[in-house]
Amino acid sequence: MNPDLLAKKNRDKFIEDNKKFIYNTAYKVCKKSLDWKNDDELSIALISFNKACDSYSDNRGNFFSYASILIRNSLIDFFRKSKNTPYLVFDTKDDDGIDHIDYKSSMNQYDIDCENRKRAEEIALFSGELKKYKLDFSSLVKSSPSHIDTRNQLLNLALICSKNDAILEYIRNKHLLPVSQIVLLTNAKKKYIEKWRRYILTLILILSSSDYPHIKSYLNIKVGESFE
Repeated sequence: MNPDLLAKKNRDKFIEDNKKFIYNTAYKVCKKSLDWKNDDELSIALISFNKACDSYSDNRGNFFSYASILIRNSLIDFFRKSKNTPYLVFDTKDDDGIDHIDYKSSMNQYDIDCENRKRAEEIALFSGELKKYKLDFSSLVKSSPSHIDTRNQLLNLALICSKNDAILEYIRNKHLLPVSQIVLLTNAKKKYIEKWRRYILTLILILSSSDYPHIKSYLNIKVGESFE
């Protein structure tokens, strides 16, 4: 039976039956043991799963893939807005620790086509936004750091900036990166910010928006091992 229809008929039982999935999805983001009675992360994951039940339709592809994206992005937004900024990293592995091709083979072709279509629509939307900043994907590839440590450093710098209203307002109004403001906020060197200006700006646009869940998922952004 379609998970969405099942959820509407017996939502409480459907959620209860899938609490292990909800917990595991939250755990993969938080990378720490969680308690249903004490941890906000599980409450957020539960609410997100319930929202997935409300908003899911067949054209969104595999239900659990869709639900995991909602849970993951809700938790990342929670960490981004919280007082204690977490350490984020780009994960080089698939969320489930399995080969991405194997995961795709577990979905039927219709689900894959739907996922690909939604991702293509999202990329087209983001491409349009990048044009406002005189950026495009090809130039971003050339300006992206090759070393994983540098990418993670820039990711966390962008995360800090994405929480700062003054920086976001400047970016949206001027369509430029406020280098001096970022230097004051992060204590990073001006030359460092200028060198990775395009890459930082792109990450801020992604992290500060709820319009790009597939892009965030594709980037495999997760909370780092050091987060407690």
